[in-house]
Amino acid sequence: MLVSLGLRPLAERVYRLLLTRTDLDVKSIADELSVSEEQVRAAFDQLAELALLSPSWESPGGFRLVPPGVGLQGLLDQRHAELQSQQDQITETRDAIAALVREYSDRVPDAHHPGAGRIVGMDAIQTRIEILAAEAVSEVASMMPGGAQDPGLINAAKALDRRVRERGVDIRTIGLDSIRKNAPTLAYAEWLTGIGAQVRTVPSLPTRMLIYDRKVALLPVDTANTRGAAVQIPDSGTVTAVLALFEQIWDVATPIGTPLPKDQTGLLPQERELLRLLAEGMTDESAGHRLGLSQRTVRRMMAGIMERLGARSRFEAGLRAAQQGWL
Repeated sequence: MLVSLGLRPLAERVYRLLLTRTDLDVKSIADELSVSEEQVRAAFDQLAELALLSPSWESPGGFRLVPPGVGLQGLLDQRHAELQSQQDQITETRDAIAALVREYSDRVPDAHHPGAGRIVGMDAIQTRIEILAAEAVSEVASMMPGGAQDPGLINAAKALDRRVRERGVDIRTIGLDSIRKNAPTLAYAEWLTGIGAQVRTVPSLPTRMLIYDRKVALLPVDTANTRGAAVQIPDSGTVTAVLALFEQIWDVATPIGTPLPKDQTGLLPQERELLRLLAEGMTDESAGHRLGLSQRTVRRMMAGIMERLGARSRFEAGLRAAQQGWL
């Protein structure tokens, strides 16, 4: 339950036990939890490292339990700060990569042969995807914004994914949280995990991307129109930067099959991201596009947030969200 704060399961069990039984020693705890004394000592070490146990002032060699309202809240604040720092890094990396893609696509010719940099048109892009997937030997990593996927595209993707996995190539995919509410796309994500792929989701994604064997990246020239043209990048420096962005987002994404976690305010990641996007001045339509949601869903979600804040207008909701630390 508290693993997201860095607390291992046994350490959490020991902590919970000590909240009601502070008189227990190591042997008693081991007996109560049916584990070894060595395991209990290791749990003590982790609790001390996380500042949930402190040395006792009264009993030399003893310990003092730090109350949850102090210790766990401190861990939660620290985790929140880490996530915010990761989000800032993702934003900076995304902007840097966008500049690199523009620079790279400007200096490569339009062409359709396998070694070309720029690929124009959806048919040519799909052909290039099939070629690169057939040549992959270790991993295909992808970020797929856009929310719900077209059933026709899902069927085509399944055939390609199956061939890739049959060769033993790893597949890692990041989609939007919104696909969890779209039955066909969720079924596709679950099908992927069933054949051994890994699928995770986040509230929003910076751009569509495909990375093959950590050596070649396929990115859209225009993130607003990913079907128009793409650029194939074999440059190691740029691919390294693109892969770093993927790994940053992968680390904070939630695996399919795992419920989306709420933060300390009770907000889901998607709700917090919606607040952030609207606070930046995005319209309902733009925010919905980024989150893979319809305008109607965005408005319904915002109405629910306003009700929880007790706000009568979006302006008031923004003020209250900021006052309560939601932004």
